[in-house]
Amino acid sequence: MSMPGWALVTGASSGIGEQFARALARRKQNLILTARSRGKLEALARELQQTYDIQAEPLPCDLSVEGAGGFLARSVLEGGREISLLINNAGFGARGEFWVLPLERQMEMIRLHLAALIELSHYFLPSMIGRRGAGIINVSSMTGFQPIPYVAVYAATKNFITSFSLALTEELRPYGVRVVTLCPGGTRTNFVIEGSRAGRGRFPGSGMAAKEVVAQALAKLDSGGGLVVPGFANQIGVFIERFVPRPCVPWAVAKMSRPGK
Repeated sequence: MSMPGWALVTGASSGIGEQFARALARRKQNLILTARSRGKLEALARELQQTYDIQAEPLPCDLSVEGAGGFLARSVLEGGREISLLINNAGFGARGEFWVLPLERQMEMIRLHLAALIELSHYFLPSMIGRRGAGIINVSSMTGFQPIPYVAVYAATKNFITSFSLALTEELRPYGVRVVTLCPGGTRTNFVIEGSRAGRGRFPGSGMAAKEVVAQALAKLDSGGGLVVPGFANQIGVFIERFVPRPCVPWAVAKMSRPGK
């Protein structure tokens, strides 16, 4: 189901973001693609335009820079492009002891995962409210359901995204804007956690294809929005965790994933 206006996809140069772009192009959706990698964005935009006869505009931007989300949104709005679908997907991870990992790198993660997502949502929502078919997809993570030692900031930002997104779902329901909270587990992409050793750069269960994760998210969008945990095993994990005392999860994870192990 295509939508009027444009879809903006952050982190569109690879992984889940790229698969969102491809899936939406197949739906004949016009796209604004943003990430840091100009070359990859331009190549993807050309391919999608030629293959699907849509408009695809590459808009390179480093959303980890303070105020970048607002700058990007203003650029889009001042260009007269109306956003009907916002996909907040850009992100990265870093593994290690919180006080050892570089502070600025962790602050970049916070700005990318949280500040940019909030800025983009706040700027675009006024024109999306009441528009038929408008929606937001916020890409969180399975790690957002529990504290995770040694990726403490990453997991905490994903917890924020999940909470914020689910709250926004209900605020926007009366206005016809659909919100999808996407919480994938490990996914087969080039996403790695900085500081991880070989073979430990991805979250456990990294067998699901990014294309399938995206398909489930778009199916949920089509049905009105809500929470998506792709994969039956991940859904069972989230369900079981409700019955585990909260301090037990980080204790167990710390035992298994302490640096040097």
